[in-house]
Amino acid sequence: MTDFGGAVQEKSRYELAIIGVPFDEKSSYLRGSAGGPAAIRASSTGKARNPVTELGVDLEHDTVIVDLGDIDTSGDVDKTFLRIETAVAAVIHKKAKPIILGGDHSITYPILKVVAGAWRGVDILHFDAHPDLYEDLYGDRLSHACPFARIMEDGLAESLVQVGVRAATSEQRTTAKRHGVRMIEMKDFRDDLSLEFTRPLYISFDLDALDPAFAPGVSHQEAGGLTTRQAIDIIHRLKAKIIGLDVVELNPDRDPSGITASAAVKIVKEVAGMMIRRSRSSRRA
Repeated sequence: MTDFGGAVQEKSRYELAIIGVPFDEKSSYLRGSAGGPAAIRASSTGKARNPVTELGVDLEHDTVIVDLGDIDTSGDVDKTFLRIETAVAAVIHKKAKPIILGGDHSITYPILKVVAGAWRGVDILHFDAHPDLYEDLYGDRLSHACPFARIMEDGLAESLVQVGVRAATSEQRTTAKRHGVRMIEMKDFRDDLSLEFTRPLYISFDLDALDPAFAPGVSHQEAGGLTTRQAIDIIHRLKAKIIGLDVVELNPDRDPSGITASAAVKIVKEVAGMMIRRSRSSRRA
């Protein structure tokens, strides 16, 4: 059973929708993240987990979550990106929130094209070891190392905050400065970090934001990262209306123990819980 602790239901009306994107053609080093969606779903089984988040949200009874399956990633990249846009747009059209399981980080660009168009003013919280702000990598402007350069130059986000960075190049620092990106590098990180966003917030979580001790199953392991606990605490302290999430760059070939997939499930559950918690609080207000 691959059901996020028993939370996933089969209903036509829902608040949260899981979409898998088994795509890694824009990976610059190792392929394998196309297996991410399947690995996350397998780790989420209700035989091993329950649907209740740490802050007490019961994802089985307090909301309706569906799993819409995987995007067709056959054919060329343009077709795949268009299918991503179509799937995300369908979820938003139902006034629901998308939770996307990657796949490499290039998929965030087509996702944000739709999210930005729907919400008309979006902030992004980006967890990553890398800024992903290259103008191009090896001549490829759509590489998984470039999505946030594309997002910011296209004006798809009002603000971008990056947490966990520890592999920034001078080129990427220049791009960050040009677009007003707030980069919270690990050398400056403090455990009491609390973030507030005034506009709808989209979260993009690259699993290599976590230290390899907690998430070895990524293609670009970078020591000195966040613990899983630190990442969850940042999520719990968020003051924001969260409208979407992607969790990317899980490479199951490098995750034989399943520790990284387990971390991915935990991130999905806690962000989903925050989405529902904030939604309920707004209704009561």
